[in-house]
Amino acid sequence: MSRTIQLTYDAHDPRRLGLFWLAALDYAVDPPPGGEIGDPEETVAAWTDFLRSVGMPEEQHNAAFALVDPQGTGPRIFFQQVPEDKVAKNRLHVDVRAAPGLSGDDRMAALERECDRLVALGATRRARHEPDGGMHAGHIVMADPEGNEFCLD
Repeated sequence: MSRTIQLTYDAHDPRRLGLFWLAALDYAVDPPPGGEIGDPEETVAAWTDFLRSVGMPEEQHNAAFALVDPQGTGPRIFFQQVPEDKVAKNRLHVDVRAAPGLSGDDRMAALERECDRLVALGATRRARHEPDGGMHAGHIVMADPEGNEFCLD
């Protein structure tokens, strides 16, 4: 039997980084115990209410944040607060499949549209790699708001 996975990001601001990835992937905020997946703002407010009800000090309310795939197929994504900065290239990165089934100019145009959308959400464009007509269909290298590399593929 295969296992499910969770992707975990170290972050200075787990909620901010989580909300970026929520918008990038069309994910949902993982609801508090007993809650249901819903509007992101309402779910964040439900978490605040839950954390207060269990006596969590307010300065710790942003120590962690989690997302789930509302369809239930993708991995849970967890963001944990850490004090240190990111200092090196990721050894593992996320490929956001933004142009499935497309090739050539159509593919690169779709990747450019997605790149523009993610830059507006706080991502940074790093590099564009053109299709080579063979094994490489072309992609765009980006970084999320805290500098974690990912690709639009």
